Amino acid sequence: MRKFEFVTTNKREYDGEIASLPKRATQHSAGYDFYSPIDLTISPNGTAMVWTNIKVQFNTDEVLLLCVTSGMGKRGVMLCNSVGVIDCDYYNNESNDGNIGFRLFNFSQNTYNIKKGDKIGQGIFIKFLTVDNEDSIQTVRKGGFGSTDNKK
Repeated sequence: MRKFEFVTTNKREYDGEIASLPKRATQHSAGYDFYSPIDLTISPNGTAMVWTNIKVQFNTDEVLLLCVTSGMGKRGVMLCNSVGVIDCDYYNNESNDGNIGFRLFNFSQNTYNIKKGDKIGQGIFIKFLTVDNEDSIQTVRKGGFGSTDNKK
């Protein structure tokens, strides 16, 4: 099962502002467009975190890759970590309920303006494989964004 949802009200950023659920632009688009719930300006060579107030549930043998759109790249904006990786256990995590965030970097010499409802990136579902001789993993995700090292 794959589905996008709004995070719970108490885990939303920006006083609970929400945008539209992600959607594909065309019938054959691979990526689901994510939209900003706020107006925001990113200075030249500056960064900004944009929380979507959206979470996603999907299968355990899949990953959601976060990427910028080609239009953003054309304007000199990229993800700070190049590609974001959302694992299935990020969904409903206790620290932020799975709120998906895009940390954007404006590497251009121009101010980059985002209006509420503008595209801020896209998510692409990918199946992945694991090795057959892997040791059993018992650790469980405890936190949200950037929490892979915080396990119990």
